[in-house]
Amino acid sequence: MSKIDIEKLKGLSNVYDLFNQKYGEEGSASRLEFEAKAKAWYYAELLKDERKRQKITQQELADMIGKKREYISSLEKGKTDMQLSTFLQLSYALGLRFSLVLG
Repeated sequence: MSKIDIEKLKGLSNVYDLFNQKYGEEGSASRLEFEAKAKAWYYAELLKDERKRQKITQQELADMIGKKREYISSLEKGKTDMQLSTFLQLSYALGLRFSLVLG
């Protein structure tokens, strides 16, 4: 069994260092922008997964909320920023309910 070289380990980057390099330090404008986009993508994925689970097409969902299919597609691909009102419309159309928890 070989020994672990502690000096080599000290030179390795960790995930926090990599995020700071790529997206900026925590609290910076670039990091906040990245985190907002990541959350928007996450919520869009939740809605897309639920839409697919219910076997609803993009067109059907768009019709439910009075939007175009291309808009739903754009949201699901992360190309369009979703407003809270749109998120709630889509959620309700899919039978999902969300609540704000203060902590």
